[in-house]
This record gives sequence, C-alpha cells and structure tokens, in this order.
Amino acid sequence: MPKSVSVIGAGPGGLFAAEILSAIGYSVRVVDHMPSVARKFLLAGRGGLNLTHSEPLDAFLKRYHPQEPLLLESIRQFPPSALRHWCHELGEPTFVGSSGRVFPKSFKASPLLRAWLRRLDAQGVSFQLGWSCTGFSSSGHLQIASKEAPHENIVLESDAVLLALGGGSWARLGSTGAWVNWMNQEGVSCAPLAPTNCGFEAPLSEDFVSRFAGAPLKKIGLTHETTRLVGEIMIDRSGLEGGGIYALARQLRQAIERDGNTTLWLDLKPDLSKEAIVNRLQRPRGKQSRSTYLRKVLKLSPLALALMREAGTVADEPTALAHQIKCLPLLLTAPRPIERAISSAGGLAFTEIDEHFMLRKKAGVFVCGEMLDWEAPTGGYLLQGVFASANAAARGIHHFLSNERT
Repeated sequence: MPKSVSVIGAGPGGLFAAEILSAIGYSVRVVDHMPSVARKFLLAGRGGLNLTHSEPLDAFLKRYHPQEPLLLESIRQFPPSALRHWCHELGEPTFVGSSGRVFPKSFKASPLLRAWLRRLDAQGVSFQLGWSCTGFSSSGHLQIASKEAPHENIVLESDAVLLALGGGSWARLGSTGAWVNWMNQEGVSCAPLAPTNCGFEAPLSEDFVSRFAGAPLKKIGLTHETTRLVGEIMIDRSGLEGGGIYALARQLRQAIERDGNTTLWLDLKPDLSKEAIVNRLQRPRGKQSRSTYLRKVLKLSPLALALMREAGTVADEPTALAHQIKCLPLLLTAPRPIERAISSAGGLAFTEIDEHFMLRKKAGVFVCGEMLDWEAPTGGYLLQGVFASANAAARGIHHFLSNERT
C-alpha cells in the first residue's frame, strides 16, 4: 500500500503539493473547511491572475522580506520559468504584460483551476471538504473536525501531514489564521499576523471623500523615507488604496507601529523637474481661475488639485507651488484591518522548520506558503512564493517518507 499524506488547506500551495506527491505515488487527501477549493485563488484571478513576474531572478528575490535563505532557495529551485512551464502543461500558456507581470493567456483563474482539478482527479487525489484542522491532541497528533460536529475531534491517520493553511487575510475565503493559537500552545514560535499589501487610513475631509472616493491618481511619485517609486493610488472612503500604496505597505506599517503615524510624500508630476514646473508657471494666467490655469499648463487633474488643498494652503508663488506639486505630504495613521488586506505578514518562524520545511518539534508535519513568516508585494511574487515553498515541502515529505521506508 502506498504511504498516505494529508494536505490541510486547498489553496494553491496545498493543491500544488498534492499534485507533486500524488504524481510520485503517494495516497493524498486534501482537507479544507470550505465547501469548495481555492476560493482566494479564484478571487485574486477575477481581474486577471498574476502568476509571477518576468524580471531577472536576482532582482526578483530581493522583493521578499525578510530575506530568509530557505524561502529564497526554494524559489531558486522552482523559479518563475518553472511556474510558467507548469501552467503551459495544464493547457494554459502564459504571456508577459507591459509591466512585466505574467498571466495565463485566458487571463482568469477559473480555466486554470478546472484543468488543475482534472489533473488531480486523474492522479487519484481525494478531497475532504467541510472539515477543519483543530490543532494537536494531547498525544501530539493533528486533529480535524467537521462543521456538523465541530467538537468531535478525529486524529489524522496519515504517514505525513502538510499544513497549507494560509495567512490571516480575507478570512471569509478560508484563511482565518486560527492556527497561530494552537501552534503557540505547542511551543512553536509565530510572529503575530499583520496586514500587508493593504490600504491605509488618512485624515481626509468628508467633502473631499464624497467627491473623490473611488477616483484614481495615476502615474505619481510616492516617497517614504528612502524609498521612491512611481505608481497609482486610489481614494476611498477613509484613505488610500492602490498598487503604489501596496508596494510600500511593509515599511509604512512598520513606521506606523514605531511612531504612531507616518508621512507619505507625493510627486504629482514625476516626469517634470521642479525647474520645468516653475518655467511653465511663468506663462500668463490672464482671467483664468487658478484651477483652470494649473489644469492647462501642468495637466493637473481635479483630484490632484483637491489633494493639494487637503494638504493646506496652495501657494501662489511659482517656486513654492512647484515644491508643493513635487513634494506633497500626506499623513497616514493606520493600515487597513487584516480582513481587508490582500495578504498578511508574520506567521511561523523559519527557525521552527528544518531544511525540508518540516517542523522541528513535530516529526512528519510540514508547512508551506503564507503560514511562514515572509511577505512580498503584489506583482506575482506572492503566488510564486507559495508555489515554490509548496514544491520544497512536497519534496521534503518525499525525503522523509523515503527515509522511513529504509
């Protein structure tokens, strides 16, 4: 009889590990408390499934924080090219977008997931949905319980277990982060889960928000401390969202944790130097209102002009006005709650696992994905990290079970 593996969590990490292990020949069962699989994966792919990124691997690896050698090595072993090849083998070739991001040609997650589930079915992977992992029993074995009988714990009967339970964001889709408590109870160190790739609260006036909630501010410069980038932000009911904010989320969150709030500096015209703006402001204004004049000579949008007024008095003198346009302060007071974040930081410390992604204190129990203490920006880095760590954990399980045979 083949040895058995239970995979707890039917997100992309759990499914990928199940695919690898079942292809080797193990009997694999995937357990998840949701009624269907890969819910967050499907939601992420609704607007376009960003699988990975095409930038050179050395630059790619620098996107991960902290720079944990074990995670980085797992990505070297299963790099973006390998993920694209896997996608192609499922009948979903990929393409590189203008930003360097990689997508399946169908663009959505659902065609890829359907092909993936057909493969898992053909390889004999079974699914046990509606069952939750409730932690370790008094004898140290992992337990599960059904939704119908949540207090009737059943010990997992498997030769090895992979925990792929995700982080703490979008709990309604399955990743609740409840595992942190029972890991801590077992003496397994976990950093508190925190929101990342998230929006931030800003003290914006009600009048401003009522006019501009949902409006984007495109191609602006964003500077926080020593980091500068060009991106996009969007105003919402209580602050800011958008790719430019997500890319800075880690250091914005850490600055707020340290100081109570932090200032983000906006460059509303990143393609123009301050001197070029001053030169344009020498043009006669005539009878135009200041807003009309600035829209014409600098192509500042109504949102940009209103944001300048939110920050304080708009200067009249050209040099002072150019400085405001190039260096507009925006106070941020808190990250959005983890329930509204794209992903989460924190999690199980890498010191708690060995080089095969097995818990040092629980032989035969492996972990992968967002459960581990790492974070990365959007752009394909998150899914790549999940797939790569799942690949490493699956290979670790095979190493463990192969050694047991001998």
